[in-house]
Amino acid sequence: MSRKKLGFWTSSSLVIGNMIGSGIFLLPSALAAYGTVSILGWIISAFGAAALAFVFIEFSKMLPGTSGGPYVYSRKGLGDFPGFLVAWGYWISVWCANAAIIIALIGYLGVFFPILKANSFIAVATSLAIVWSVVWINTRGIREAGIFSLVTTILKITPLIAIALVGIFYIRLENFSLFNISGVSNIKALTATATLTFFAYMGIECATIPSGDIENPKRTIPRSTYFGLAVVAIVYILGTTALMGIIPAETLQYSQSPFSDAAAIIWGPWAENLVAFGAIISTLGALNGWILIQGQIPAAISRDKLFPPIFAKENKNGVPALSLIISSALISALVIMNYSKGLVKAFEFVLLLSSMTSLIAYLFTSVSYAIVTGNKEGVSKEFKIKISLASVAFLFAIWAIAGSGVEIVYWGFILLMLGIPLYVWMLIRKNKE
Repeated sequence: MSRKKLGFWTSSSLVIGNMIGSGIFLLPSALAAYGTVSILGWIISAFGAAALAFVFIEFSKMLPGTSGGPYVYSRKGLGDFPGFLVAWGYWISVWCANAAIIIALIGYLGVFFPILKANSFIAVATSLAIVWSVVWINTRGIREAGIFSLVTTILKITPLIAIALVGIFYIRLENFSLFNISGVSNIKALTATATLTFFAYMGIECATIPSGDIENPKRTIPRSTYFGLAVVAIVYILGTTALMGIIPAETLQYSQSPFSDAAAIIWGPWAENLVAFGAIISTLGALNGWILIQGQIPAAISRDKLFPPIFAKENKNGVPALSLIISSALISALVIMNYSKGLVKAFEFVLLLSSMTSLIAYLFTSVSYAIVTGNKEGVSKEFKIKISLASVAFLFAIWAIAGSGVEIVYWGFILLMLGIPLYVWMLIRKNKE
């Protein structure tokens, strides 16, 4: 059966849309507590993201048209078990993150519909309605999901770019006079801001995951990944710089809606609602992109008989619909859990774990790339350059994992180990066939 596939623009929107979620609308406030050193943190983390992008792009050229992204690439060099651990952790990371995105989306909708903040039942019902509406769009076909991603990406970055560019004319240079106001050394402040900003680049690998559904993947994936990263880096760096120049650090670090505050200064009070609308579109677009990904990852593992076969079953549109449905049922459970008073803290903790398990995927992919490249090319000048870039990606992933904190690393390890019984069961089943 012939399928409609993703082209350059829809693939790029998947990368951009999945990286720019709800976090960028609050991150400048968190960074303001460090001072202008955080702008340097953005730049360093952009280089780390570029090194990771290089690894994923090179792998996509080695395995063109192979869906699965981090799972497939880790498995190629390290084998079934590490590949399974990456996929297991990454899958959990994605549906946990989706639960967080939908909750953030309801928070932004509450600006226009206060009843969502006052009535938990209506908030939960609205959350579930949005999740399953986006799932339905994704079951219609990957191209339809890609078009939806493209539209929401254009709508979400427009207000951010507008504030970044117009805001330059409202910058007050005295707001940049304090380089580091965190109370720690410059090195520690730089490490903290680089780690914090790096999380905003997560999603750089998204064009590689549905590789089998992308037109001319050998050409499209590199172009869309680098283009997506460039757009996101420009939006992040210029946007943060503009906000820090417009709003003094002592005010910005306590702002709950920094882009809205900047918009109000530039255009007046009416612009606050415009940015709030942009935040809604941003989270909706990110939700769509990550729901697409959460169906692709378990489907790829299932095809290799390392996950139950039900996850690989496709509908008439060539979409792993059951994989989408099962994953989205887990999102729904977490959303409902969030509104149960006793489980809110546990839910928030799982979200922190989801970030760390994504970093594990980056780390394993970098190591796998070094192994595959070494076996293929041997020691040469080109090999040394590639290994150097892979090493940068590896070290940056280690750095970001360390920045997650000891407790998160500990529980992240436990979370990964919980997947071992499933791997053993699937291996026994596979050996009996």
